[in-house]
Amino acid sequence: MNMNDIIGKKRDGGKLSPEEIEYVVNGYTEGSIPDYQMSALLMAIYLKQMDKEETFHLTRAMKYSGDVIDLSQIEGIKVDKHSTGGVGDKTTLVVAPLAAACGVPIAKMSGRGLGFTGGTVDKMESIPGFQTSIPAESFMEQVNRIGLSVIGQTAHIAPADKKIYALRDVTATVGNMSLIASSIMSKKLASGSDAIVLDVKCGDGAFMESFEDACTLGEMMVEIGTADRKKTIAIITDMNQPLGQAVGNSLEVIEAIDTLKGRGPGDITELSLILAGIMIYAGDKAESRQQGYDMAKEALESGGALNKLAEFIQGQGGDPAVIKDYSLFPQHTCTQEIVCHRSGYVYKIAAKSIGLASQHSGAGRATKEDSIDLSAGIYLHKKVGDTVAEGDVLAVIYGTDAEKVARSAEEAEKAFVFSKEKPKKEELIKKIIL
Repeated sequence: MNMNDIIGKKRDGGKLSPEEIEYVVNGYTEGSIPDYQMSALLMAIYLKQMDKEETFHLTRAMKYSGDVIDLSQIEGIKVDKHSTGGVGDKTTLVVAPLAAACGVPIAKMSGRGLGFTGGTVDKMESIPGFQTSIPAESFMEQVNRIGLSVIGQTAHIAPADKKIYALRDVTATVGNMSLIASSIMSKKLASGSDAIVLDVKCGDGAFMESFEDACTLGEMMVEIGTADRKKTIAIITDMNQPLGQAVGNSLEVIEAIDTLKGRGPGDITELSLILAGIMIYAGDKAESRQQGYDMAKEALESGGALNKLAEFIQGQGGDPAVIKDYSLFPQHTCTQEIVCHRSGYVYKIAAKSIGLASQHSGAGRATKEDSIDLSAGIYLHKKVGDTVAEGDVLAVIYGTDAEKVARSAEEAEKAFVFSKEKPKKEELIKKIIL
């Protein structure tokens, strides 16, 4: 095969064969295809699109470009949950214990945060002693023993995706549906679970800003998962304001613990119960999504999910005492309040602006090499639809660098928009795709 011919074929709107796609993915991963040729093909794909069959074969080629995890040593139907990324999205830390407490084995690999969305691995590392890198044998043993383990994604999972995404990022070819879907699903399919639940965010603080684009992506990923014989369900959820009240690593873990204690924000609690219910259903522990929801709610109210979180933390070297003593988390040394200067209602909180402000407080990374401040972040005291009066505290910025905290406060204040009339409430759950 000839890479020049493949580029020309896609440039002219042709359909790539499975063999051509495999040749490209393997050649680029191994280094025999240079960046300049791969860049040309990515731009041709971006402009001319891929059909469903091409997208499936691209996903499959990237899946098999590295290790494909064998979870057959773990008993039961393993269910994975993936979020496309959002501001304040700490649902894994709530959903995984809820589902595991209901008998669903959760063997999950998660990533680190980059930009304005936080990564689950970073959040877990704010727990003293918690290990996100453990041997495969220990990972599987823990799932069989307590039903839950979450570790960092290894470099050997879908290495083609890492190389291709890095190139997309610098060639203005990120926003193509086939490339996005294959990037997400190649990693999920290589991670070895039997069923996948996808939380596709849409809105200001999401990668997919429009509902239509989020649905298109969700449908495409469900089709890819189903074609690979994985039970796959997508749920389209709102990200026009931050999820919950906490944005930042240790702040979000504390909020997740509060949620499992039954005193979390309403949006986090409801979304977590819905996601856990779908996972319980996908794991064949419930006959319907509603029954799964009811089982998750019982696990929350009984304290079973909170106990499961404690087992999970202890199993990976963390100190379960953090569940009762929040002072064990990394501590901030600087705070700054954002105060309201008018009366009315909170009409909007720009999620992306809050995410970037949190990143600039020290809670996030601009590049993979950046270090993060696990104590830093933003706690929102007001959400969309809340009444406000002059002098009310809208949010508090936390961190250990006064200059960063001040800059973050200035940015976060601009995220708030007010109105005299109470705004219409956005639906948290917009669509479920089976």
